[in-house]
Amino acid sequence: FTEMLVSENFIRLVGFATQGERDWFKLLESVQGVGTKVALAILSVLTTSELTNSIALGDKAMVGRANGVGPKLAQRIVTELKDKAPQFAGADPALAALQADLDAPRPTAAADAVSALVNLGYNQTQAGAAVTAAMNSAGDEAGAETLIRLALKELAR
Repeated sequence: FTEMLVSENFIRLVGFATQGERDWFKLLESVQGVGTKVALAILSVLTTSELTNSIALGDKAMVGRANGVGPKLAQRIVTELKDKAPQFAGADPALAALQADLDAPRPTAAADAVSALVNLGYNQTQAGAAVTAAMNSAGDEAGAETLIRLALKELAR
C-alpha cells in the first residue's frame, strides 16, 4: 500500500505493509503539527493496534514515545483523534470490552495504570487485561497505585 505526497519541491512515495498503517498515516497527518516525518515516526514506534489502543485510552505518553512528538503534540493527537480511533478498533473486540471497563468512574487511574505497565515493558493488551482484572477486584474507587500493584500480581501469575 502506498501514498504519494506531492508538493512544490518534491514528489515522495511512502510505502506501508498494511492498509491500516496507510489509514493511520493519513489520519495522523490530518492533525495540526503532524507532518510526514512525525506520522512515520509514530508508526515506526507503535503498531496500528497499539496506536489505536493508545488513542482510545487517551494515553499521550505512549504516543509521545516517537521522535519529534512532545507532550503538547501528543496531547493534541490524542484529543483530535479520540473520536476516530473506535473505527479502527472494530476488528478488536477485546479493545471494545477494555474501553467499556476503563470508561467507568475512574478512567484516568486505569489509563495511568496501563501506561505504567506498558512503560515497564508489558504490551498494551497484557497491561489492559491485567488492569481490567485489577479494577474488577479492587472496585471503582481504586487509585492508580492500587491498580498497578494488583495488575502486577495478576501478570505474575
